[in-house]
Amino acid sequence: MTERSCDEGTIFRTSSGPVRGREADEDGVTAVLGIPYAAPPFGVLRFREPQPVPAWEGVRDGTAFGPVAPQSAQLPGAPVWRPGDEDVLTVNVWTPDRADGRGLPVFLWIHGGANTFGSSAQPDFDGTALARAGLVVVTCNFRVGFEGYGHVPGRPDNRGLLDQAAALRWVQENIGAFGGDPANVTVAGHSSGGGAVVCLMAMEHTRGLFRRAVAHSVPHPLYSADLAAAVTRRIAAEAGTDPTLEGLLSVPPEALVAASDKVAERCAADPVTPIHAYAPVVFQPVVDGEVLPTDPLSALASGAARDVDLLVCHALEEQWFLHTVGAVRAVATEAALAEFAEALGLPADVVDGYAALMPDAPALDRYLALFGDVQFGEYTTRLAEHHAHGGGRAHLARFTRSREGSRPWHGADIPFAFGNLDDAGAAFLIGGTPDDGDRALSGRMLRAWARFAAEGDPGWPALTTSASPVRHWSVPADHLTPDDPSPTRVLWRGLRYDPLHPRRAAPAGHAMPDA
Repeated sequence: MTERSCDEGTIFRTSSGPVRGREADEDGVTAVLGIPYAAPPFGVLRFREPQPVPAWEGVRDGTAFGPVAPQSAQLPGAPVWRPGDEDVLTVNVWTPDRADGRGLPVFLWIHGGANTFGSSAQPDFDGTALARAGLVVVTCNFRVGFEGYGHVPGRPDNRGLLDQAAALRWVQENIGAFGGDPANVTVAGHSSGGGAVVCLMAMEHTRGLFRRAVAHSVPHPLYSADLAAAVTRRIAAEAGTDPTLEGLLSVPPEALVAASDKVAERCAADPVTPIHAYAPVVFQPVVDGEVLPTDPLSALASGAARDVDLLVCHALEEQWFLHTVGAVRAVATEAALAEFAEALGLPADVVDGYAALMPDAPALDRYLALFGDVQFGEYTTRLAEHHAHGGGRAHLARFTRSREGSRPWHGADIPFAFGNLDDAGAAFLIGGTPDDGDRALSGRMLRAWARFAAEGDPGWPALTTSASPVRHWSVPADHLTPDDPSPTRVLWRGLRYDPLHPRRAAPAGHAMPDA
């Protein structure tokens, strides 16, 4: 139920109590921010699955974002976590005036951040433009870092994923009050948020909670329970405690954040797994057989999520961004490139194939191309192909827009799709001030998201078991190829991803024809 008042703002009645939003623009979009969807996960609830949010009395103010989850990151324009912030499990909703009684499509966004940082309050995730396009947009905070993904004996793994599932259940129970249709929910995310999306597709906990999924630049590493426990032992030792439930509970969140950061810093010299020497991301979803029963590639290939429509996209040069911001190790010599290939188990013909395709490129560029494809591009593409082979509907896109001083790199596609090119933080991602061609591309990408959320069709053909049509997002114009034209795809055939040991794409075929 919605009550509208020009003097007091718009009041929405949720299952836990009423909340007041604020006008987000002059076109009738209302933003309702910082709504709790689960109880604060601290005190006796620390490291547990999310619990129901206590009801509140009176009208709750929903005009400011809620606190972010424990982390050390300080992101431009977003809140900073401070010790004592506990009410971190909140959602934000943007809804257009015309949502009244219509049951508009719902679009729930999961932020990225290496499973370690980030929040729904980042300005580039503002849902106003998507709401103008006819969606009810939801973004959510969830536990990250050790609180969300650290292995704790006697407590569930993947607490961050469980938080996201709880946010989806909140949508089912409450989104009708905001004009959304609970039977038409799309869950979407980028980077580790895209990884979360495909994990949610593989989980029994989320069956029936969403109808469609959008996953951009999905990273491939996952952990086994043993590997997650090995990471916990290092973090506990750094924090000066035992890797037991009692020991970990005795360490405050800020100390575990600091210890996790120290372990990540030391991974280059002392990696937990070989890939950590090049990309020190110490938290990943855990294939524990319970919350996450199997890896997403296997789940999609088996048809476990065939009833969910899938749209995936990756950037052409993913890893150049992570190199630029210092998030991956630099490899600048032929000897170092050979060591990298050996560490990840990449066969010589793949490495040689990239050299043939990039004959004038230095070792660093070939390394970044290889690493970007093995970590994001190839994996994201295979998710779509496996989903099609498993009986699902999947669409594939590739972000190729570039201009002088800018590459089609990791994250550059998101301000375009959200319609937030003028956000201050977007300039670095897209390479400066947007021009008319950029604005036109943004409109096309935003409409594709909105159309997919509404109808399951972004505007180009789905994959089949024999062809992979690709939409190439570019300026001045996009184009569609009837089958994936990337010459690197041939090099990856016959290689499989080892989901529980994120060190290599190992020889031997995966459980999909022509993989």
